[in-house]
Amino acid sequence: MPQLNLNPWFAILVFTWIIFLTVIPTKVLGHLSFNEPIPMSEEKHKTESWNWPW
Repeated sequence: MPQLNLNPWFAILVFTWIIFLTVIPTKVLGHLSFNEPIPMSEEKHKTESWNWPW
């Protein structure tokens, strides 16, 4: 039964996880976000109380 022979499949598994854990995260984290958040001004907005007609 070739499924029980670990020689080729274990090496394929290890190399696949090495690629997943090293190459792919560096490519994903290398992208820049074009819409970076802009900090809001710290001035307080003036709010008025509501004038209820009853």
